[in-house]
Amino acid sequence: MNNALLTKYINKNKRTDTPEIRPGDTIRVYVKIKEGDKERLQAFEGTLIARKNSGMGESITVRKMSFGHGVERIFPLHARVVDRIDVIRTGRVRRAKLYYLRGLRGKAARLRERT
Repeated sequence: MNNALLTKYINKNKRTDTPEIRPGDTIRVYVKIKEGDKERLQAFEGTLIARKNSGMGESITVRKMSFGHGVERIFPLHARVVDRIDVIRTGRVRRAKLYYLRGLRGKAARLRERT
């Protein structure tokens, strides 16, 4: 019985509109921000450096440079606060986790484009 309820909940709340994203891609994540009684969208654009887990618990880590400082943000893929994800550029990498980008600056942190 519990398994049927869990499957029903997962199928109801699982997001189906996520694009095909891989580590190395430059993506723009639109997040819903609540300010008082108003709600607006805020874009966070950066390089996808990690994907963790699968199913409802899947999350992505996006890194960007902001005024010379690296900023990383973790987004749960199936959360309601994530409005949509746009792929800006596809990168070609040979690793599943790109944590080495944390130590690189400027042109050294560039990634090749996937064709």
